[in-house]
Amino acid sequence: MWTREVIDHSAASPAEVYALFAAPERWWEWNAGVASVRMDGPFAAGTTAVMVFPDGTELPFHLAWVRENHGFGDVTEVPDAGVVVRVSHELEPEDDGTRITYRCDVDGPDEPAAEVGAGVTSDFAEVIASLARRAESAGG
Repeated sequence: MWTREVIDHSAASPAEVYALFAAPERWWEWNAGVASVRMDGPFAAGTTAVMVFPDGTELPFHLAWVRENHGFGDVTEVPDAGVVVRVSHELEPEDDGTRITYRCDVDGPDEPAAEVGAGVTSDFAEVIASLARRAESAGG
């Protein structure tokens, strides 16, 4: 299994950050790697969805878990690479805001897992920073 974790902080509360997670139709506002998201149901565990990238590529995924004000996890199968990608987006309250942790685990053969994982996580730091700024401006 291939794993990478990226952590940052926001002055916004966990509820303010979570509100942005819970509106996938607006993820593009703070994640430049997302053109749109089509949800097949509510923002809840088990819901399937399709993420559309700026180049028009579509990637189906499902929500594995959702916990209000604490985050969510998604799972994406990449059959061509023979891997399964699990990403957790976790929020932890801190005295001065929220600790935001993105963790990516890729199950499958080592080489494709590392390649896919590196691609998935390449913008995590920028995405988390943009998420934090958006939450801070929405809350204030």
